[in-house]
Amino acid sequence: MPAARQALLDAALRALDDRPWRAVRMVDVAALAGVSRQTLYNEFGTKGGLAGALLRRAADGYLAGVDRALTAPAPDRPAAVALWTVRAARQDALVKALLTGHWPPGLPRPDRRPGDQGRTGTGALPAPGELLALVRDRLAAVSPEAAAGRCEIALRLALSCVVVPVPGDDAADSRALRLVREASREASRSAGEWPAGAGQAGGLSGRSRTAGDRSHR
Repeated sequence: MPAARQALLDAALRALDDRPWRAVRMVDVAALAGVSRQTLYNEFGTKGGLAGALLRRAADGYLAGVDRALTAPAPDRPAAVALWTVRAARQDALVKALLTGHWPPGLPRPDRRPGDQGRTGTGALPAPGELLALVRDRLAAVSPEAAAGRCEIALRLALSCVVVPVPGDDAADSRALRLVREASREASRSAGEWPAGAGQAGGLSGRSRTAGDRSHR
């Protein structure tokens, strides 16, 4: 990512720490980044384009963390991905919103209108169900032995902790890791694995009331 673009995205996040997105001005973002306002508009076109790029970077960062979690020993990969999901959502409100579809008023929101992506060059953002399906597909690709059942259990447990957060510290994370590991192993023992299409009727590959595109504004 070019240095100016990275600096502008970092500046936009700093501005967002101090005020709601609706109060963030393009001129302030440019000043924080130490570049001209014209450079900002050249990179993103509009404030909506800047918002889309922020959200795309958050989604890409979350998926990069999933890939790192998948380097864990094979039996623990579903639990490692679940733990990363909980931690990423705790650390970044944008990741939490992307995973749950709940957009607090102070955050930028994705513009899903066709052809209105500004100059971000990132394409449409995945909806919550689509994002989680990408995670499950990654996990299943590197751990065929986990298949649908353990992936689905791990991601559902992670998402439940994202939607209803618990106080986070190392001890709590260790307990969560153990819980997910035990639940996913039990799933593989109990009926051999869920059928390959089990997630399609209400699982993470489709939209649901829990992880759908809901507006809370």
